Amino acid sequence: MRQTWRWFGPDDTTGIDDIIQSGAEGVVSALHHVPTGEIWTAEEIAKRQEAIRRRSDGSPSGLEWEVVESLPVSEAIKKQKGDWRGHIAAYRQSLANLAEAGIETVCYNFMPVLDWTRTDLAWKLGHGGTCMRFDAIDFAGFDLFILKRNAAEIDYEESIREEAGKRFSAMSGSAQSTLAYNVTCGLPGAAEHLTIEDVRAHLAEYDSIDSQRLRRHFIDFLEEVAPTAEKLGLRLCCHPDDPPFPLLGLPRIMSTEADFVRIMDAVNSSANGMTLCSGSLGARPDNDLPGIMARLGSRVHFLHLRNVKREAAGIGGSFHESEHLDGDVDMVALISEVLREEARRRQAGRSDHRIPMRPDHGHHILDDLKRQCQPGYPTVGRMRGLAELRGVAKALSHAGVGLGDV
Repeated sequence: MRQTWRWFGPDDTTGIDDIIQSGAEGVVSALHHVPTGEIWTAEEIAKRQEAIRRRSDGSPSGLEWEVVESLPVSEAIKKQKGDWRGHIAAYRQSLANLAEAGIETVCYNFMPVLDWTRTDLAWKLGHGGTCMRFDAIDFAGFDLFILKRNAAEIDYEESIREEAGKRFSAMSGSAQSTLAYNVTCGLPGAAEHLTIEDVRAHLAEYDSIDSQRLRRHFIDFLEEVAPTAEKLGLRLCCHPDDPPFPLLGLPRIMSTEADFVRIMDAVNSSANGMTLCSGSLGARPDNDLPGIMARLGSRVHFLHLRNVKREAAGIGGSFHESEHLDGDVDMVALISEVLREEARRRQAGRSDHRIPMRPDHGHHILDDLKRQCQPGYPTVGRMRGLAELRGVAKALSHAGVGLGDV
């Protein structure tokens, strides 16, 4: 695996010097300041590349911008409303500009309205650090009593509604405001932040968009951009829904292995691939991560390796982000399958035989607790995760453990 590190740009509390010391080989970044739907210009791309190539003292870093995360897909495209065709044209031009700059891998998602969703961005752990958490009861409280979504009560069992009501009524005003912010804060690094009214307006526009229609819109998007990406030699990789189950009555179409197979079969291009995020998919007990890697590995263009601990049985329950090697995802088995796929690619002569991986998220520990970093993106916590993942891969690649040829 090619070890990479997500960097949010010059304002990131983790600097290029820190990334070098982590042992990462490349950088994952995005132009978060460019409004969604607009073109990523060659000039802005070059400016980000130059920032990555320099240490704080101006000397060469030895690092390159290797993966884009994310080139966002606008709500106009997802809904096919407004200037959605213009946004697709801008997306294709951004892809051309990225290819011209030598960047080949582009991660994105097709989640409606809310991208990732958590109810707590700093949940206290027993060791004194913090992590991100999704609490199903708190989320129901947000939906029922803050958002006050029409007919929301039919999506929750009576016991959940009652518990959510008790918990919400016991919250202070500031706790309620924090919950609302946590749920609507959007993707890390994004300049845009949705208000409650924004969410309500988006939900109203999705009243007529079910899963089948949203999937059709996704396929329409890919039929436009995948041929462009393939011609340019780019790899597009869709990130799964996070969490991978329906929220707020919105359709979720990239939550399972079957969802990815359906989309990749519909637009059968080498450029149309998958970001395998073990944490997102791992929040569902019916997602077999090692099996998904074994079966879909040839189309996995990017890896997010993190772990989660599910706190309840079934789909849609609470979960929190665990240590990288201590959760419900069998990380050793998953990495074993990654190494097998990389061996197959080398034997086939594929130039992308080293799949870019980044340690996704991490616990906020030690000095992280003093930094004002993006939630889920601590320096020390991610470095610990990278070291653990690197160690697993190194051990599995050792001749004495049976995978020495990978």
